[in-house]
Amino acid sequence: MEGKLYERLAILGTVDPETLTEGLYGEETYYSDYADMSRFNQIMALIMVGAFAAGAKLDAKLQEAKTAAGGDVQDIEDKAITQLTEAGSDEDKQAIINLRADELSEGYRYVRLAVTVTTDDVDVAAVLLGGDPMYAPATDWDLASVDEIVS
Repeated sequence: MEGKLYERLAILGTVDPETLTEGLYGEETYYSDYADMSRFNQIMALIMVGAFAAGAKLDAKLQEAKTAAGGDVQDIEDKAITQLTEAGSDEDKQAIINLRADELSEGYRYVRLAVTVTTDDVDVAAVLLGGDPMYAPATDWDLASVDEIVS
């Protein structure tokens, strides 16, 4: 496929880089924006972790919905990482989850990333990238927060 890589990939969702906390009840889930899979043949979630507080744990998974507002949200089978932990020496690591459009359940077309922090704080950033757009360039569907593309 010819063209620039930024024309074939779009930033569809993020969990902005920060220290995510476990919340009042011992765990907290943070969500990316929803990606419309009718525009892309596949997406990739890239999860990047930094420092873990003692005992902290992090899970990440893809979820599907029937509407852009999140109607009938459910987990996508086999689209979750193995839990990252402070005890498992998982600081400063990355994980990737890939999904093809044909892996979605019947009637579902929107996908988001769910990142859950348990026990204590974790430094995290994540991005949901759309690839192989149905109609190029992919940059037509970048989030409004994409500030600059240098080519």
